[in-house]
Amino acid sequence: MNSQFTTALARALPSVGRQCQFRPSPLRLVRPFSFTPRTYENEKQRLRATERQLFDAQNEQSTEGLSPISTLTQMMQGQDKPPAVTEDFEHMRENLESALIKHPYGDKQPPHHLHVYAHKHNTILTLTRPNGNPILVRSCGHLGFRKSQRSGYDPAYQLSTHTFGQLQEKGLLLDIQRLEIVFRDFGPGREAFTKVLLGNEGRNIRGLVSRVTDATRIKFGGTRSRKVRRLG
Repeated sequence: MNSQFTTALARALPSVGRQCQFRPSPLRLVRPFSFTPRTYENEKQRLRATERQLFDAQNEQSTEGLSPISTLTQMMQGQDKPPAVTEDFEHMRENLESALIKHPYGDKQPPHHLHVYAHKHNTILTLTRPNGNPILVRSCGHLGFRKSQRSGYDPAYQLSTHTFGQLQEKGLLLDIQRLEIVFRDFGPGREAFTKVLLGNEGRNIRGLVSRVTDATRIKFGGTRSRKVRRLG
């Protein structure tokens, strides 16, 4: 009965029956696991996809086999194009930090050391190689000062000026790429050396200084100190 009524109603009103009919989707159904090759709408999209594949392959070949330090050095010097930001950027940063911790100087040459021993009775300057072997040793006694004359600000100032002149005359600055200054004790020669280094006499050496450290010995426990000498 119902089917006859529906058929008669569809014949009488075709527009009502047409709305109830199933309309297939205009989108073309594609099997989810098909092996059909990817199609592009136009030639421009195909060329862009090909260029993107070639660019990714070129980046993988250029960065393959390089350490994090070498990759960062090439990027800073402009020898290679900076690669695009990828998902493994955080991993590369961690590798770089660990490499810098294990090898603080990396591919740079280790520094020479200039030890400034500013004792209250004398001032001694010692230039050493990166392995610790001494190259030049000068004290106030080399300039003619004797006994109590070696202590003071003026002998240390003359000693610093003389030492910087010796470094330039003997050509030792040509072998020094980086210089580390190591202070010890707090005698008058400490301030005198700093004044000479920051003055006109140290203009050729200031650019080589990469680090300034303090190696003053601090007593912690140990034996009893000597009685302080008191005059009068």
